[in-house]
Amino acid sequence: MASAQYNAGETHGQAKAKTEEWVQSAQNTADKACDKMAGSRESAEHGKEQTAGFLQQTGEQVMHMAQGAIDGVKNTLGINEKK
Repeated sequence: MASAQYNAGETHGQAKAKTEEWVQSAQNTADKACDKMAGSRESAEHGKEQTAGFLQQTGEQVMHMAQGAIDGVKNTLGINEKK
């Protein structure tokens, strides 16, 4: 009887150790996933900032080109107000 109780206790201890190992493995996996998500978010924010800067520069270039075209037409027609 003592042998059966010893075996049951040993089995319980092994199961508990295995369970703790699985819990730790799951926690490690969850931590890695969170780290990757945080890195992805930072990368997306950086890309968004770069895109906004690019669009602002492009808009300014288009505006300057349009103003240049307007000035060219005014000069051609002789109605340019610049003195």
